[in-house]
Amino acid sequence: MPDQKIDVVRMSFEEERASAYLYGAMESVETGAAAAMFAKLRKASEAQSEIWAEQLRSMGAAVPAFRPSLRARVVRWLLFRLGPRRMLPVLAGMKVRGLSIYSTRGAAAATVEEALASPSTAGEKWHRAAQGGGALRAAVFGMNDGLVSNASLIIGVAGGAADQPEVVLLAGVAGLIAGGFSMAAGEYISVATQKELYEHQIALEKAEMAVFPEEEIEELAMVYETKGLPRDQAVAVATRIVNDPVNGLDTLAREELGLDPAGLSSPVAAASASFAAFAVGALIPLMPYLVTRAPATLSLTVVVTEVALLLVGAVMSLFTGRNMLWSALRMALIGSAAAAITFAIGRLLGVSIS
Repeated sequence: MPDQKIDVVRMSFEEERASAYLYGAMESVETGAAAAMFAKLRKASEAQSEIWAEQLRSMGAAVPAFRPSLRARVVRWLLFRLGPRRMLPVLAGMKVRGLSIYSTRGAAAATVEEALASPSTAGEKWHRAAQGGGALRAAVFGMNDGLVSNASLIIGVAGGAADQPEVVLLAGVAGLIAGGFSMAAGEYISVATQKELYEHQIALEKAEMAVFPEEEIEELAMVYETKGLPRDQAVAVATRIVNDPVNGLDTLAREELGLDPAGLSSPVAAASASFAAFAVGALIPLMPYLVTRAPATLSLTVVVTEVALLLVGAVMSLFTGRNMLWSALRMALIGSAAAAITFAIGRLLGVSIS
């Protein structure tokens, strides 16, 4: 048991030193209030690591010299080249706090205002809205993936086997199933990883709230100060949040780590939704071959696919803010180009084989 305690304390020491190492990088790439916040967090992590170091000494264990891990060095290198926004999931996984400042300005302001009234519901409204909008966006893009990839596959196979509609049908069904399961597997792994990250970080937060509540209050207050809240109000809100055993952990996860508990769905549900969205899109160019094997089936597939591409492109404009007609035409041109290339390759291969 003593050895296990030493291992836990040593791991906590190394995590705090790694966090301080990354806060230094964040401090260097940021400016203004954000840079000041990460400077304070760096100093807080260094102070916290000293507490863990002192505990190691009191237990008769040696304090290891800090050497940044390969992962930490790679993340630091990427921070200077990609910027913090593109590294948020990785930074959250490495216990970097204060990431909620990278939320949209309006959302951040709403979180602060609602936190003043009720810290247990801070940010819930805009997180629910973002979650709903994100699900719809993911469904549209998943359907688009299925549409473009399977249409290209079907038209490409038809280019080499135009007189064998059964072969084209088989290829289309195989493309739908294989592509759908590929998308589902990727989504399952992605969501499961996010869930594991949240569970790990929330366990750390729970332990730190119990052992170091003052430090947690100070760290959270720094985040709210960076968002524009006066110091006294930031401390008051942070104190209420940390002292709330029911909702405090969720709020800390959002504000310090940039994690959204409400956005974590079931990996199985997410994988099923991803498969369904892809399958709906992939089914569109396949439908003519399910109905008829006539010589004009390929032409019908092209027409159906072009109409679907125009519609999907128009719907995508709702998320991008671009002109609807321009978005629809662009999507049709991109999909047509992909199909034309696969058709040409299929025709060349078909001629060569025959």
